Amino acid sequence: MLNHSAAIRAALLGLAVGDALGVPVEFLSRVARRQDPVTGMRAFGTHRQPAGTWSDDSSLTFCLAETLARPTGRTAAPDLADFAQRSINWRYNAYWTATGETFDVGNATSTAIGRLQRGIAPTAAGPSSESDNGNGALMRILPLAFHEIWQAENLDLNAAWALTEAVASVTHGHPRSTLGCFLYLLVARSLLIGRSPAAAFLQMRQLANPWLERGSIPAVVEAKYYRQWVLSGTLPDQPESAISSSGYVVDTLEAALWCLLEHDTYAATVLAAVNLGDDTDTTAAVAGGLAGLAYGEAAIPAEWLEVLARRVDIEDLAARLAGA
Repeated sequence: MLNHSAAIRAALLGLAVGDALGVPVEFLSRVARRQDPVTGMRAFGTHRQPAGTWSDDSSLTFCLAETLARPTGRTAAPDLADFAQRSINWRYNAYWTATGETFDVGNATSTAIGRLQRGIAPTAAGPSSESDNGNGALMRILPLAFHEIWQAENLDLNAAWALTEAVASVTHGHPRSTLGCFLYLLVARSLLIGRSPAAAFLQMRQLANPWLERGSIPAVVEAKYYRQWVLSGTLPDQPESAISSSGYVVDTLEAALWCLLEHDTYAATVLAAVNLGDDTDTTAAVAGGLAGLAYGEAAIPAEWLEVLARRVDIEDLAARLAGA
């Protein structure tokens, strides 16, 4: 089991490295990856960025981490107005970007941040139609695993849901997106206390399924979209050909968890995520955050960390979040 400070570093670095591995080949197909598999950091490509450049996935993760790193940020209700302002600054002023450039902004996230800039309340900003279930809340939610509600020894699932819903809704207001974040955080929580990926996947289901069966919140209706493989536990039995790596929140959660469960090292997990193709940076970021928790910072290849943009700044943020 990682100590608290080490776990936060491993999570943030693991997510950013996965993101950076995927950036140069984002939107390219799985067929292209089979012909030219990613085996390490690349430069340029889709977004014409230097090697080690991470994207919106990491930027908004770091914005949320900054909010939680404020005094009482991990013990009180998160200051969503603060997170909203940081998101606006990222979108329009290149705050917490890898190279001083904001690129690759998702549609729902862009719409939500525009609403935030116009003064819409954070919890009302995220688009909430069924077509607004991209992976933009899931990709940035990992720092919430370190909030005291998620850290409690006796987890209050209703309180954890309410917290997750509030934070997710800043950019994505549909309960399907919140449920994807919620299940992901359940896995992260189990990894944090030292369980293996397989055991964390099992624990997530043992907690989530009974709660969803007796609950009355919107998550109950949305559970059917995650029940086929994630909540049923059959995900590890699926062949790669059945796994979609699109930008849909359900697909991203399935793909990231599948990579985590199929492989037993950090590097193999994130490279598998990238080589699924399509939304490569987000799939690898979501998988990479969990793999960082599962295997620790020492498992991230040194040559990848050496070129990671703003590594020192990320490590400083991790230290401040750990000390919050």
